[in-house]
Amino acid sequence: MARRGGASAPLIALLLAASLAATVVPLPDLLEPLRPNFVALTILWVCLLSARATGLLLAWMSGLMLDALHGLLLGQNALALVLIAYIALKMRLRIRAFPVLHQSMVVLGLLLLNEFVLFWIDGLSGHPVTAWTRWVPVLTGAATWPFLSAFLTRYAART
Repeated sequence: MARRGGASAPLIALLLAASLAATVVPLPDLLEPLRPNFVALTILWVCLLSARATGLLLAWMSGLMLDALHGLLLGQNALALVLIAYIALKMRLRIRAFPVLHQSMVVLGLLLLNEFVLFWIDGLSGHPVTAWTRWVPVLTGAATWPFLSAFLTRYAART
């Protein structure tokens, strides 16, 4: 049930589980580099919808789950997701006032920041991935934002 301050806890848990599943579902080799970061997009949507700072805890927990699912350095996705969630929470009212295409540009910037933090941590830990395909999910994530945001908003309003 959607309430005045944001989405309900069961809905958020369902969205988080679905975004984690969409992240690890195998895709053909041609489509794998195009997969957007569904967890980051879901975190951003929850932070823009929610009036409380629960998005930070959700970002931290989902980042740790994402690290465990991918077998990465524990905490790197958590740090990146908490950073973009904090910015989204601070600018929540401004971003929500933008038209959806302008929101996509803000989401593009936040996803670039997320990927840069992951790139930086990979470099510090000795696992540099310098292929240009690393940055493609940022573009596809920004391109899917209008559709994903509209779908999640309609779904949250119905439940």
